[in-house]
Amino acid sequence: MTMKVASVSANFTRDLEQNYALIADLVTEARAAGVSFLAFPEAAIGGYLSSLGNHGDTVKTTKRSMPPAIRLDGPEIARVQELVGDMVVTIGFCELADDGETRYNAAVCLDGENIYGSYRKVHQPLGENMSYSAGDTYRAFDTPVGRVGMQICYDKAFPEAARMLALDGAEIVVSMSAWPAARTATAENLQDDRWTYRFNQFDIARALDNQVFWMASNQSGTFGSLRYVGNAKVVDPGGNILATTLLGTGLAIAEIDIEETFRTMRGGMFHLRDRRPDVYASVAETVGEHVEGWKELARA
Repeated sequence: MTMKVASVSANFTRDLEQNYALIADLVTEARAAGVSFLAFPEAAIGGYLSSLGNHGDTVKTTKRSMPPAIRLDGPEIARVQELVGDMVVTIGFCELADDGETRYNAAVCLDGENIYGSYRKVHQPLGENMSYSAGDTYRAFDTPVGRVGMQICYDKAFPEAARMLALDGAEIVVSMSAWPAARTATAENLQDDRWTYRFNQFDIARALDNQVFWMASNQSGTFGSLRYVGNAKVVDPGGNILATTLLGTGLAIAEIDIEETFRTMRGGMFHLRDRRPDVYASVAETVGEHVEGWKELARA
């Protein structure tokens, strides 16, 4: 059975009312195009940090500089549910834990009636741990559009993360990002920037590694010192980009058929079946002596 899915490239800020209006507009556009599943970016409710590295967006600074901390069962998520109605959506936000203090860079999958799953970002780049605590779980979950897994931004650089979701039966992996251009020696044409290149290559590789549909959403435009690269896309299990926004804003819309595509692309070489876990034991261990030196260099 075919269905239409879409990944969003758009700019989200601290202005919640502006964000809700943008969410409503994109949902309306997607619905008019017949989309059943829509992926918003990381930090679509309240915006991302203003910079990476030694930035000012920490819990020790004013509330104004931090994304608003939102509870999963709070009114902000409920308002998104009202806006999306019967459409299944993934969206990123800053989650406030039950202790009232701990913050996570998080995402949720929902429609107007249900919350199907949530996720807290595991891998943290360039000082993000100054503002957020890290999650510790990858888990797929069932939705009306198929079995879905979620990641956030830097997670896509780690093959193990996507593989865990694929082994948990994920048919679609949604990778939500606030992925910027390189901080130094940025290319004149942002599409040629080295961080844009990595963003796109990770999307293709993770889809092909695991033979899953991969939906990458991303912020666009600028926020603080960050210049986002857009390039929202839908990639099929063969690593083929079915739709992309490139640097623009809007929706990357693709029509997919999970069952038929899996039958075709997993019918011969099925990567999950043909794994050799008996050889991979060291993958989950701490780094070996050959990597230890690079860790020290990275700290310098």
